[in-house]
Amino acid sequence: MGLNRVAAVFRNGHTAFMPYVMLGFPDPLVCRRVIEQLADSGADLFELGMPFSDPLADGPVIQAAAQRALENGITLADCIAMVAEMRAHGFSTPAVLMSYVNPILAYGLERFAADSVAAGVDGFIVPDLPPEEAGDLEAICQQYGLALAYLLAPNSPPERIALVATHAQGFIYLVSVTGVTGARDALPPTLPEFVARVRAATDKPLALGFGIKSGEQARAVRHLVDGVIVGSALVELAGRSVEQMTYLAREIHFALHTPEMLG
Repeated sequence: MGLNRVAAVFRNGHTAFMPYVMLGFPDPLVCRRVIEQLADSGADLFELGMPFSDPLADGPVIQAAAQRALENGITLADCIAMVAEMRAHGFSTPAVLMSYVNPILAYGLERFAADSVAAGVDGFIVPDLPPEEAGDLEAICQQYGLALAYLLAPNSPPERIALVATHAQGFIYLVSVTGVTGARDALPPTLPEFVARVRAATDKPLALGFGIKSGEQARAVRHLVDGVIVGSALVELAGRSVEQMTYLAREIHFALHTPEMLG
């Protein structure tokens, strides 16, 4: 479990498919079906978002999903309980919780980690908690053997890259663009250079998110990184049609896992 299970994801010889799900959206029952369908579609690691009223790093799709989940009454405790229930029914895919720091502090760092471990959570992503301020959470994650991913953006300077490379456990989350989450028609041409700068500073797995919305885009970047995170495109479809979301998930999984054709 925990960090070991996350690390194993990146030793499978292919670029990991890492879907994002907003827990409790569009409602708890459909959300569970969404996760089951994504797992059946070949998800390698889940990023499970916990709804928060002020999601600074997220674009309009995930903000709306968070608001819907909050209106459904979903709390941090509910999110942890959802993971525990799924684990009890055979859900075995590695999963990290994504939360902003304020709800975690309100819940209590030690309690949050202990309850997450008991539920079968493997680690955390906390976008608004930089390494300079994360000492307490890092220590607790090390105590419980949990992954703790940090984010880097294209404008991250060398000293920031070095700091994150030192402190991240499990993988480093590379933000493809400077901005908020959301599907985009094209990824920036400077992306290979950005990834190369981070590669030069660490041998830890690199997962790319923010903007990927198709199998074509996933295939275009899979040689650059160890994992591809897909959020807004899947969340938007999940709110309309689980079947359409499943189709996209299978398309992305195929793009990441199928060997290149020799020409």
